[in-house]
Amino acid sequence: MSDSTSHDDHGHDGGRRRFLTRALAVGGTALLAGCDRLSQSDTMETIFDATSALSQKAHRLIASRQSLAREYPPSEIAPTFRANGTTNPTSSAYRILADYDFLGWTLKVDGQVEVPQSFSLDELKALPSRTQITRQDCVEGWSCIGQWKGVVLADVLDRVRPSDNARFVVFHCADNVYGGPDRYYESLDLIEANHPQTLLAYELNGEALPVANGAPLRLRAERQLGYKMAKYIMRIELVEDFRHLGRGNGGYWEDRGYSWWAGI
Repeated sequence: MSDSTSHDDHGHDGGRRRFLTRALAVGGTALLAGCDRLSQSDTMETIFDATSALSQKAHRLIASRQSLAREYPPSEIAPTFRANGTTNPTSSAYRILADYDFLGWTLKVDGQVEVPQSFSLDELKALPSRTQITRQDCVEGWSCIGQWKGVVLADVLDRVRPSDNARFVVFHCADNVYGGPDRYYESLDLIEANHPQTLLAYELNGEALPVANGAPLRLRAERQLGYKMAKYIMRIELVEDFRHLGRGNGGYWEDRGYSWWAGI
C-alpha cells in the first residue's frame, strides 16, 4: 500500500530502479542465531562466506527483477511490534537527542557520492513517502507484522548521486550492542538499496517510531532477515568495499560470523 504521494508498488521508475528479487532462503542462515562461539572458527567463517556467495548468486540468477516482498492487510498487524537487539541506546549524544524528541538530529549521507548532504527529520518527512505492511523474520525464529512509513532509500540516493565507485550503502548507528565497544553498522548493495520497498522508516503503525524500534530512523529492507534492518541510523556512507569498517565484513553481526547476504 502506498500514500497518495508515494511510489507505485510495481512501477517506481523502472528504468531508474535496478533491483532484483528474493527467491531461495540463505542456506544455513538460521544456524547463525547466537552462534558467536562457532563464528570464531576460521573453518566456520569460510563456510558462511561460501554459503553467502552461492545463495546470493542463486537469488539473482533465478529471480524476477520486479519481485516484491509480500505485503499484508491491516487486520494482520501485530498489536505490539517486537523490538529486537538494542532497545535503548545509552550514548550521551543519543540520549540528549531522544530527550528533546530528536530536535537537531540530522542524517549525514556521504562517502562515494557526488553531492554529500545532511537531512533533518523534517526534510526527510517532506520527501515522497511510502507506507507498507510487511513481516520481519528474525534468525532467532520469530516473525512480526507491522506497518511502516518512510522515505524510499532510492530517492535519498538520487539526491546525493552515487559515484561510479560506489558499490555498497553502509548504515552507521547510534547503539553499542550489549553495551560493548563497537557501534552497530550494516550494509546493502546498491541493487537492494534501490528496491522500492527499502525504506528509511520514521513511523511504525501510524505513530512516530518508538525508541525501542529504532527512533528516529531505521532501515526497512523487506527482502532481508531482521539483523540487516539497522536501527538508530545516524549516517549513511556509500563505499567501494568494507576494508575500513569494523572487521571488514560489512556488518556488526557479519563481523561475528553471520552471512552478509541475508535474502529471504
